This record gives sequence, C-alpha cells and structure tokens, in this order.
Amino acid sequence: MRFLEGRKFLKALNWKNIREEADQRRGVDAPPLQKRVPAGAKLIKLPDFGELVSRSIPLVKAIENRQSIRSYAEHGVTLEELSFLLWATQGVRKVLPNKVAAFRTVPSGGARHAFETYVYARMIEGLDSAIYRYVPLDHALYEYHNEEKLDSKIVDACLDQKFVASGAAVFFWSVIPYRAEWRYASVAHKMLAIDAGHVCQNLYLACETIDCGTCAIGAYDQEAVDQLLKLDGIEEFVIYLAPVGKKKQSDD
Repeated sequence: MRFLEGRKFLKALNWKNIREEADQRRGVDAPPLQKRVPAGAKLIKLPDFGELVSRSIPLVKAIENRQSIRSYAEHGVTLEELSFLLWATQGVRKVLPNKVAAFRTVPSGGARHAFETYVYARMIEGLDSAIYRYVPLDHALYEYHNEEKLDSKIVDACLDQKFVASGAAVFFWSVIPYRAEWRYASVAHKMLAIDAGHVCQNLYLACETIDCGTCAIGAYDQEAVDQLLKLDGIEEFVIYLAPVGKKKQSDD
C-alpha cells in the first residue's frame, strides 16, 4: 500500500477534465520558450558540427553499442563535439510564428520543452572551466556560474559518485514546470518525467556516435544540486543529470 501514491502518478488521468483547468484554456499568455539571457551576458556561439557528424557511426550501431559509461579518458572533448551534444539533446529545429511553441530534436508533450540545460565544462577545448547555460534559440552558451572546488561539490551533491566529476563535462537538466502546466495543468508532471527520458536517451545515442560515453544520474541531493545551480527549487529545479567524457581506449 505504501507505493500506491507513486503508482497513481504513473497512470493516465482524465485528460478532458484536467485540461479544462489549464491556463491556456483561460487565455493566459504562454510562458517564454527559454529563460531570459541576463543583460550583459556574452554569448558564445557554438560551432557547426556537420563535418563531425559526417564521420560519426551509423545510428543502428549507436543503438547497438549504447551503454552507461562510468570511466572516462583523461582528455577532454572539443567545442564542436559539445555543440553536437547540446543540439542533439535540446536543439531547436523550428519556432512557430506565434512563439508559443518550438520543435526541437527531442519529443515533448505539446511541444512545451520545459527543460533548461546547464553544462559544467570541466575539460572542453576553448572554454574556461565553469558552469554554462545553453541558449537553444541561439545555439549558444554563456558563462552562468563559477566557484572553487566544483568537482568536489558536484560529487558531494551526487551522493559521493566520484565518476560524475571525472569526465569532460556534466549535463544538468532543470525543469520549469509551468511551461507544461500552462497547457496540461496537473497532467503535466507525468509528461515531464517522460520527456526527461527522451532528452537523456538522445544524449546516450549522440555520445555513442562520437566515441563518448555518458551515464544517467537519478540519485542526487536535490537541494544541494539546486543550490549549486542557483535555482529556487520551486519554479525551477534539476530533474536529471549526466556526465560526459571520451571513452577510454585500450592504451589509456
């Protein structure tokens, strides 16, 4: 009986009745497609990755090889590779004319795309070591936050899983629930959990195509991770994270 509330969360509810409660039906304006870029923030345009993709392995091979990797090479990844991974997980393909929704490289219920991406660039060629925020509508980054001992703070926040801060980068996905609640009211929360899986699976497959590895992390201290990214924990909070690094070769 103690698991029944969690099981209820997983079930489909009465969509018709619940959607009547949504702010969209009440004529409330849609929330922004992405967080505002702070005034004065210097955008770092991400490079084209077409040549990289032309050398990548086929999708079928990537699916076949997909696995969680917890040990990484001691060298980093290129900015071109990071550009590809960001595009593969949250890249924007098309923005609708009214800017109410956008189509991205991953599916999302109602095209709500309620996630923001933060990247701890630990060993990314051309980037200082810091936490950056991805700006998908511009396919760009800006330096979001930096402080001392980020490696150890991330490990502590991830319940002493030391490998999390041993690769080239850590992807953090936060969720802004209202982007989905605006359209789907209380059904939104089940959909957000599903959508997070879509994003991370794309990271797995994209990593495989460029000889990188990743490992989805669901076990972490929620308050510690939110504080590390300076999120309020209510209107925005971390929902998933994953380290990324080059796979170790036999001679590493």
